[in-house]
Amino acid sequence: MTIFKDSKMEIAYLKMGLYGEAGTGKSFTSSKVAIGLHKYVKATKPIFFFDTETGSDFLLPMYKKEKVKLRTAKSRAFKDLLQAVDEAEKEASVLILDSITHCWNEMLSAYQEKHNISRITLRHWIPLKQMWREFTNRYVNSNLHIIMCGRAGVIWDDVEDEEGIKELKKVGTKMKAEVETSYEPSLLVELERASKSAKTGSKWIHRAWVVKDRFDIINGQHFDNPGFEQFLPHIKLLNLGGKHRAIDQDRNSQDIIKSNNIGEGKFRRIKILTEKVQNALYRAFPSPNKKEDKIGRLDLLKKAFDTDSWTDVCSLRHEDLEVGLAIIESEIKKEAKSEKGKD
Repeated sequence: MTIFKDSKMEIAYLKMGLYGEAGTGKSFTSSKVAIGLHKYVKATKPIFFFDTETGSDFLLPMYKKEKVKLRTAKSRAFKDLLQAVDEAEKEASVLILDSITHCWNEMLSAYQEKHNISRITLRHWIPLKQMWREFTNRYVNSNLHIIMCGRAGVIWDDVEDEEGIKELKKVGTKMKAEVETSYEPSLLVELERASKSAKTGSKWIHRAWVVKDRFDIINGQHFDNPGFEQFLPHIKLLNLGGKHRAIDQDRNSQDIIKSNNIGEGKFRRIKILTEKVQNALYRAFPSPNKKEDKIGRLDLLKKAFDTDSWTDVCSLRHEDLEVGLAIIESEIKKEAKSEKGKD
């Protein structure tokens, strides 16, 4: 059975991203676009605003003037972000997320506090990215117009000068969130503050650069003090009012993994290594109930794996377990030599 079919336009909702530094007009521009879109599709439901910066309060006069109802949720919690998309899909015409950067940072902080770790290391990124995917899947697949705002982050790279000396320099900007977030919008816009003229005392304007337009209608263009009309060429090409079908999330490769036994060898190695780690800990600190031995096992676990959670240890790659086991065995040998020297 083929997985291919005749192509047709199946993206029915605007998935827009805006990013920029402070004062570039992210909240203002997103509201202008949301109000324009609300009127263009003749929506009857309100606009929802997930607000992490209190910006919605200052924009309320704009909504009142345009006679568009606005409902607001003020939070930075990642779990509230997920709930916001779910609720808005049922009850809203457009959802504004401002700023997604806060939600990403809150999720990282919550993860650190939950697992009692002081820093995020390489092995933590897999579960964190899986958590973040709960949002991006909703963003792409929801039957909802979503305008996602984020702060600007800097892209650094080693740049070689004429003398062949490499120096770390700013080479670009991106949306400040999980590194792949900017790939999700179909319309991605960077905002900046620009001077109206070269004269001293000239007023600032908001300038929008279209970083990505998947229709390639306004790609690469820039607009000063943009609103809904500037982005309408992209919006008009969407399947507005039609069925939205982005990515089929029901399909996965679990049956292949199961039938081909892919990963079973790794799983067995991980199980063996975790047993070896546990055995080494109990050889060093044998008593299951003695307070000093319990503390000793936890301290050794923390030293080897940067966590004292056994659940965390069991989720590690076999390469990390091998390194940690070597550290534990080395520490046990050091302690044994130290005790022997005392005798």
